[in-house]
Amino acid sequence: MAGNNVIRMLDAKKVAYEAFEIPAEKLSALEVAEILKVPPELVFKTIVAKGDKAGIHILAVVPGPMSVDTKKLAAALNEKKVHIASLHEAEAMTGLKAGGISALALMNKGFQTVIDASARELEKIIISAGQRGLQVQLAPKDLAGLVHARFADITAFLTTTEAVEK
Repeated sequence: MAGNNVIRMLDAKKVAYEAFEIPAEKLSALEVAEILKVPPELVFKTIVAKGDKAGIHILAVVPGPMSVDTKKLAAALNEKKVHIASLHEAEAMTGLKAGGISALALMNKGFQTVIDASARELEKIIISAGQRGLQVQLAPKDLAGLVHARFADITAFLTTTEAVEK
């Protein structure tokens, strides 16, 4: 398996992980779960958001079947409001393509990262390794430690419209 910067960093820091190669196309977290034959709650997606204060860029890491509750996310970060970035904005803000946006690939790039509290109850979660077609499974506490994330309840159930769009 080709090692990208995320894989090399995990190896260098001796973090336990398992990497999975999947089709290198934009896939939803639910599609990734289907391909890997795992429960969708184990595959977390990274949603890019912006705070009201200038320069506040946020990564919300949430389970595939859920969406980000912007009020809860704002409260977790002591922001008045947060706005979910459009696909185009997310790619511009991160320099990564949708489907490959990952907190691990954006370490030390000024993003505030919040992982949904549900991850704490799981032994391992699966997230993008920073490029389309590569996912990594690791312990949520390892992810949080690497990216200096906090855990908070930041999710809501997907609406029917969102579920169709994903």
